[in-house]
Amino acid sequence: MQAEPRLLLQDFVNEPHNYVGVLRAIANDARTQGEIATFSGLAQGHVSQYLSILQDAGFVERRVPVTQAERSRLGRYHIVDPYLRFYYRFLASRQSQLALGIQEQSLAEIKRHLRDFIGANTWEELCREWLLRASAQQAVPVLVDQVGGAWWRIAWTRAAQARPERSRRMDVVGVNSMAKTLALGECKWGPEPSGRSVLTELVEKTAEVVPNQGQWQVSYLGFARAGWTDASHAFAQEIASAPPTGKNWRALDMRLLDLTQVDRDLAAWVG
Repeated sequence: MQAEPRLLLQDFVNEPHNYVGVLRAIANDARTQGEIATFSGLAQGHVSQYLSILQDAGFVERRVPVTQAERSRLGRYHIVDPYLRFYYRFLASRQSQLALGIQEQSLAEIKRHLRDFIGANTWEELCREWLLRASAQQAVPVLVDQVGGAWWRIAWTRAAQARPERSRRMDVVGVNSMAKTLALGECKWGPEPSGRSVLTELVEKTAEVVPNQGQWQVSYLGFARAGWTDASHAFAQEIASAPPTGKNWRALDMRLLDLTQVDRDLAAWVG
């Protein structure tokens, strides 16, 4: 199993070393060409060439915010296959140790970071799949035909100056441009029920995601492995009884799900 990723690469390239560096960079959250070049130590022009080949081979894909065009400058690179993503994050740099049977350091690293790794990758992807299938089953109040995420840079203002982050993101975004409908969601993989603040921030970010053209209907989704607090459920009821509105959008509802519900629904829909 440990040799398989390198063997797969050798089917497409003669000298896989630099490609391994690019894949390791992406697996360690370097998403742009500049970040990948910095992490790997490769020239940015070479990184562009390697990424093109990795995309053609199906190892890597370039994602853009789902509400933007493919040519968006906000594109980010991701490893497509879940196993390769795990391998290049945790195992690729420890081949010498593993070959000697020295496993403790690798296991400690995996245990330390696995929760965040699952939350930022597998869990978000499952939640996006849930939304796409729920829409096909008419199990959500809005129909969407594209599902992904959204991220954007924060324009400098005096108000934004106090914010530590330079960009913001939304984990799940489903859109139907013809029907002018959006589904917006956040995903949490913590061991405790998620609180109301996650949902209030989700609502606050709505205006930053809704496209400027047209009048939009918005449905909110909260995905949390361990479920939601009583205060969170109360907030969802408030949204249903007094839906918020914006300049060119209005909310319809808010639905909260946990891992058990997501798993049950996907099992039923996939059949």
